[in-house]
Amino acid sequence: MSFYDVLVFVHIFSAILGMGPGFMMMMIVSKATNLTELRHAYVIRNRMHRYTMVGGTLLLITGILMGTINTYLFQQGWYITSLVLFFIALAFGPLLLSPRSKPIKELLKHAEGEKIPAEYDVMAKKLFFVERIENVIFLVIIALMIIKPF
Repeated sequence: MSFYDVLVFVHIFSAILGMGPGFMMMMIVSKATNLTELRHAYVIRNRMHRYTMVGGTLLLITGILMGTINTYLFQQGWYITSLVLFFIALAFGPLLLSPRSKPIKELLKHAEGEKIPAEYDVMAKKLFFVERIENVIFLVIIALMIIKPF
């Protein structure tokens, strides 16, 4: 097994490790029926986010390393498009997701009782809208990696 083969192996496992949990994070919190469940769901969501960060970092590193080994990849449209889309998705974290998730964390920290506050729904819809866009970007990247259309 060559070094390149190892990179491909790590790249594929990183995609599973990083993107799999990312696709499930909305579903976990959307199933909560009371404040205790919602808080616990966000704890689970935050733990899953660690996997997405590790997997995403490994994806980027292995993808760029594969490009440096096989420099022709930097001439392939699907590869360049995938990298650009990945960097756009990466920017979603600090620019779009964090500003939408911080108020939710504060709300959950200070909310009392068992009823989920009504303002949570408004904030969650804004957060989930951005997450759906990011998930579509990752699905496009996956499709580009598989079919290599250009």
